[in-house]
Amino acid sequence: MNDPLAEWDYDLPPERVPSRPPAARDGGRLLVVEPGRPFVDDEILGFSQWVRAGDVVVVNDTRVMAARVRARRETGARVEVLVLSPGPGEVPALMRPTRRVAVGERLAVERDGAPTGVTCEVVARVDDGSVRVRFSDPVVDVLEAFGEMPLPPYLGRPGDAEDRVRYQTVFAGPLGAAAAPTAGLHFTDRVLSSIEARGASVVRLTLHVGIGTFRPLSAADLDRGALHTEPYVIGEGVVDAIRGARAAGGRVIAIGTTSARALESATPSGDRVPVAGASSTDLLIAPPYAWRCVDALFTNFHLPRSSLLMLVAARIGRERMFEAYRHAIERGYGFYSYGDAMLLL
Repeated sequence: MNDPLAEWDYDLPPERVPSRPPAARDGGRLLVVEPGRPFVDDEILGFSQWVRAGDVVVVNDTRVMAARVRARRETGARVEVLVLSPGPGEVPALMRPTRRVAVGERLAVERDGAPTGVTCEVVARVDDGSVRVRFSDPVVDVLEAFGEMPLPPYLGRPGDAEDRVRYQTVFAGPLGAAAAPTAGLHFTDRVLSSIEARGASVVRLTLHVGIGTFRPLSAADLDRGALHTEPYVIGEGVVDAIRGARAAGGRVIAIGTTSARALESATPSGDRVPVAGASSTDLLIAPPYAWRCVDALFTNFHLPRSSLLMLVAARIGRERMFEAYRHAIERGYGFYSYGDAMLLL
């Protein structure tokens, strides 16, 4: 049977996936990929030397929810609820296991295996495999008091107190993400200051990372040419900064695939400047793709067979991407959420 995702697979030694962040937030490595030039092995602290005066560096300031909630059925069976929105009121969620939990059932929310007095009612099932739930207390209060950071399963451990800080960017603002925009995790105040010292500007948009992060890419997604929908907001300040950069010959450097997808989604065909406002995107960026707004991309190393891998290939080409990934594996770079990064110029 033909597997359309087979060409996006690669082998990664397990030891290349760190389960913990680096000792220093900005202490990671940076692989720089320039067209027609050898790869450069740099450091995160060296990122600003690749930035020019007049450039605009765009970060995603979404704040990750402590979205993973432990609960128990009346039968005594444990259930994990992954909340996908801060509410208010009824919210979407993923539930594991889900098949035996009935609509109308009330789960007892727990912390460290003990009941909290808070309940979670299953209101409805959705065709995409998610559910709608309603907590007895406000969602944001429940997550703050009893939630765990939603670390990806490949890290092999639950979120802890360190992750409450390190699985969150230093510029996190509006609450609403079910996973971190991981490229932004590398940035510190000194990295941001060094960018501005080069004469570039740092601006923020918001895209709340959602259910798509937890779902493997499927052949049906490729057939549709679309991903799960995620909301974003781009302010007038971002648009003004990018318009000014275009006039001055500066570049737009997206920090992370989420920033890139928001910018590309908000930029009309034939234009190079996004439109301000709140909207949502299901944009799947894969080769061949004509980039509208983004000129360069700072991003982590991504999972095999993923839409994010395709996005990177749309930036530098599939063959060049896998060449860079082989280089990174051979040189001992860390992959995925708490790994190192690459800059695609």
